[in-house]
This record gives sequence, structure tokens and C-alpha cells, in this order.
Amino acid sequence: MNHPDPNLFQTCFPLFVETAMNPSAVTTASNLITLLASFMLVLQLLLAVQSMLVTNIRLFALQSLLLAAIAAVVGYAYGAWHVWLVALLTLVGKVFFLPWLLERLVRQIKIEQEVRPFVNMPGSMLICGALTVLAYVVARPITPLERLGSNTLAVAMALLLTGFFLMINRRKAITQVLALLTMENGVMLAAIVLTTYGMPLVVEIGVFFDVVIAVMVLGILVFRIRETFASMDVSKLNQLRG
Repeated sequence: MNHPDPNLFQTCFPLFVETAMNPSAVTTASNLITLLASFMLVLQLLLAVQSMLVTNIRLFALQSLLLAAIAAVVGYAYGAWHVWLVALLTLVGKVFFLPWLLERLVRQIKIEQEVRPFVNMPGSMLICGALTVLAYVVARPITPLERLGSNTLAVAMALLLTGFFLMINRRKAITQVLALLTMENGVMLAAIVLTTYGMPLVVEIGVFFDVVIAVMVLGILVFRIRETFASMDVSKLNQLRG
């Protein structure tokens, strides 16, 4: 039985393999991922203090663009083709489609600003800062497991914690949807830095389409809340209790 030549791929695609296995390219990719992840955290903190819904949506789109760039860097540095597919799905779904859908929803319901979060903006910034410090403390023992980036896992955990806080703190359904999406960005970032190649492709695609379907269902729910209560304040759902 003839076995395939293990050097066949390297013979056919020498430049691609050389780039993927070049240690200097991996080091450069790691530094770039650290920089992009830091910008993702900055955008998350801006979401905590921003009250305009359209601006929040665009901040999420920019954060997702940075995540797509991180996935593309990983795919380029390690020759992981399926990570390129994840980058493409993130670009199409989270940078273009979902922001377009949410902005259209905001225009239709004619509510442009978040009103009265449970914690005011300065308090929200302080809490998000504390959660970020907590994320760095918790991630410190796990940092040696990182394959790419420096303290990128801590950034991913900070996205999860601050996203969870935003879901609790915000009253508008749309901003709660955005908080859920930023948490999913944190999960994806953690998968990339811990495993180098991200989660298995089937899992990543499944999570992506679950998020898309969840956002579409929540969009329908926003319409129903708006029609029933003339508001997007989810706390008004308490009035439905018998």
C-alpha cells in the first residue's frame, strides 16, 4: 500500500509552509494579537459608558472586526485554513449582517438612546475596571497555557465578565443583545489563545449560527415588547405576571 509523501504539501506550497512554520512570523503574530485584543477590551469599556444605541452597535461591529483580524492572523501564522473560514464568518455575520439588522431595528422602533441603566455611567466604568482586574488575577495561573498573545486570555475573561455585567445593568433589550454578543466574542477569543487553532470547525459554525438565530429571535421579542409597552425596557415584562 502506497503512503502519501509527507513532504508533498511542502513541495506544492513551499511559501505557505515556510511562513506558517517561521518562528519570527509566529512571534510577530503573537504581538499583533496582543495589540488587537487590547483594542477589543478598550471598545468593551466604551460600550459600558455609551448610551447611544447606534454607537453601541458600531462599537460592537468594530470589536468583531478586530476578532476577525485575530482569527486571520492565527490562520496565516499557523496555516490553519478553517480559522480563515471563522474569520470570514465573523466578518460577514458580526461586522456586517448583525449590525445592519440591529441598526434597522433601532430605526424602526425610533428609540436611539439607552435610558436610566441600573448603575450610572461612572459607576459602570468603575465596575468594569474592577472586573477587568479580577479577570487578570483569575487568568494569571492559566496564562502559561496560552499559545498566542500575552495576557490575551485575561482580555477574553474580561470580555465575558463585563458583558455579563452589561446584560444585568442595561434596561433596553437591544443593548442586552449586544452584551450577549460581546460575551460570545470573549468565548471565541479564549478558544483561539488556548488552542492556537480555535475550537473545532463544526463547533465554531454551530455557535455562530446559534448566535445569529438568537439575535433574530430577540429582535422579534423587541418588536413585541415595543408594541405592548411602547418601550424596550425589559423590566416592564414584570407587568405580565398575574
